[in-house]
Amino acid sequence: MLNLRQKFGKFGENLAARHLKKLGYKIICQNYRTKLGEIDIIAKKDDTIVFVEVKSRRTSTFGHPKHSITLKKQQQISKTALYYLKETNQNNVRARFDVVTVNSVNKKHDVEVIKNAFELAWK
Repeated sequence: MLNLRQKFGKFGENLAARHLKKLGYKIICQNYRTKLGEIDIIAKKDDTIVFVEVKSRRTSTFGHPKHSITLKKQQQISKTALYYLKETNQNNVRARFDVVTVNSVNKKHDVEVIKNAFELAWK
């Protein structure tokens, strides 16, 4: 059973996926999980594989959601993305990391796509 925070996160991810589809992204999968980590959405836009991190907020108390993606989180997403590319034998494809933010205040949902939000991060 999902708690309220998890339900809101799932809502934000689904809203982000619908928004990306409207922008011409083809959703390959959602919630790709490995022992290395999770990627919220993997999509394809034109000839590029796009790894998408979704950040949702109900209030502005903790600032804009795009500022919550730490270097450690970028490294985890990067490792998981490389694992995905290797697992699916897509070693020579173009790829990038986008962030989708969902701000939901007073039942108004503001969705923003930040393309190339960060580079491949490796530790």
